[in-house]
Amino acid sequence: MIIIARYVDIHQRRIYPVELEVLKGEIASIRPTFVRGDIPYLMPGFIDAHVHVESSMLVPSEFARLAVTHGTVATISDPHEIANVCGMAGVEYMIENGNQVPFKFYFGAPSSVPATPFETAGGEIDASDIETLMSRPEIHYLAEMMNWPGTVNQDPLVLEKIRISQKYGKPIDGHAPGLKGELAEKYVKAGPSTDHECFTYEEALGKIKLGMKISIREGSAAKNFEALIDLIDDYPEMIMFCSDDKHPDNLAVSHINQLAARAIAKGKDVFDVLRAACINPIQHYSLNVGQLKAGDPADFILVKDLEKFEVLASYIQGQKVAENGKTLIPSIKNELINNFHTSLKKPEDFQIPASGNKVRVIEALDGQLITPEIAGEIILREGLAESNLEKDILKITVVNRYEDAPPAVAFIKNFGLKAGAIASSVGHDSHNIIAVGVDDESICRAVNLLIDAKGGISAVSKKKEEILPLPVGGIMSPDDGYQVAEAYTQIDRMAKEMGSTLNSPFMTLSFMALLVIPDLKLSDKGLFNGQKFKFIELFLNQ
Repeated sequence: MIIIARYVDIHQRRIYPVELEVLKGEIASIRPTFVRGDIPYLMPGFIDAHVHVESSMLVPSEFARLAVTHGTVATISDPHEIANVCGMAGVEYMIENGNQVPFKFYFGAPSSVPATPFETAGGEIDASDIETLMSRPEIHYLAEMMNWPGTVNQDPLVLEKIRISQKYGKPIDGHAPGLKGELAEKYVKAGPSTDHECFTYEEALGKIKLGMKISIREGSAAKNFEALIDLIDDYPEMIMFCSDDKHPDNLAVSHINQLAARAIAKGKDVFDVLRAACINPIQHYSLNVGQLKAGDPADFILVKDLEKFEVLASYIQGQKVAENGKTLIPSIKNELINNFHTSLKKPEDFQIPASGNKVRVIEALDGQLITPEIAGEIILREGLAESNLEKDILKITVVNRYEDAPPAVAFIKNFGLKAGAIASSVGHDSHNIIAVGVDDESICRAVNLLIDAKGGISAVSKKKEEILPLPVGGIMSPDDGYQVAEAYTQIDRMAKEMGSTLNSPFMTLSFMALLVIPDLKLSDKGLFNGQKFKFIELFLNQ
């Protein structure tokens, strides 16, 4: 195969016309040519430096079908979500499914399953499991070490997982939101070498100076691009791009190509941008992904321009996998794996006996994972605490999906619903059922739809019910990715028609039980303070 294009040589920081020859899945030669005119740009493929494939609600094979249309050829994939549901069997599922399509999934060994002892998960990955995974060539790194308190305080179990990874010479991903100064120094010294959780420029700069690579994240819920992109001016070798969590409707539209385009629009140097988007992950994780050199695997893309990065074609190992926005990867038959064992609920299960009208409220912030604790007034009716729609303080519940247990119920602000309820069994990290609604009846209906389906996302109003079933682990669909994206768009639209003002209400909902991100969250065991790392009372002292 011969391709004539303008070669974007990121290493030499040059662009010139070439004739590229591909033989047996490798780049045989790159020869300068004198061809001029309107020919495409040839560049390495994009790489997502940190993503939970499960958050796309698609199995890996379907994720790949959508991602290649945007020029993505590889991902650094943390199977943390399915591991929390199904343990080692979940990790094995992701590897086997991903191996069935021409795409380069680089999976890590989940380091924090369960993420904390303060929630109920369906699986556990202990140190012996980490040893088993690290011995496998399909596992390329220790996935994000979320237990930063255990890391800096030298918890023996945490350090053992890090030691095993270091024994195999595999990098360790970090997860230390807001960590600065001496604590950040201790964390980096223990072994983590990347972080995708920086909130501010100053925090990220401090970690870079300690030797950490920073992945600039722009997902469906968490968006740190604007805060961090200026780091690329002085530290292009320390920056990567990632999505972390990307819902199917967003993945159908764009991926890492969007971050590259936004960086160029801000006046960033094109070679620095493409180094972050295409090269730095290969070098940091020692990936077998081509960098557009002779002898490399033939992983590359053709783009129309170096501003919007409209992808004309994507190639992996010399195979064309996408062309002009259309995937060339066929759908495959996908098996099911799940862990769902709770009974249908009743409206009274979500009642809260009141001991006052002032409560701690989770403040959901659009585009952020952090959730400040604020004080709020709820409605008292016949001795029960109920939602205050006038002040947009609604009930939130987390329901244990692995066994029958009383739901945990609290209050949240900024979801904006004026009627009904929404629910999801995509609930980081343990993936219990999370629901927000205006009344107990609606919440119960939304939750029971998911229990009946063994997982999914749902929305209910007085006149209508919608559900997107997710029978793979209660977090993924085995169906065609574009159909899933369309179904997600419809149910997302319904949530917004019911009053939600959030850009991505279901993605935001999925993080409201993520205890490792401060300040106030709700687990299936109760209201949790992420700063003090302990449970806390709902009602404030009168």
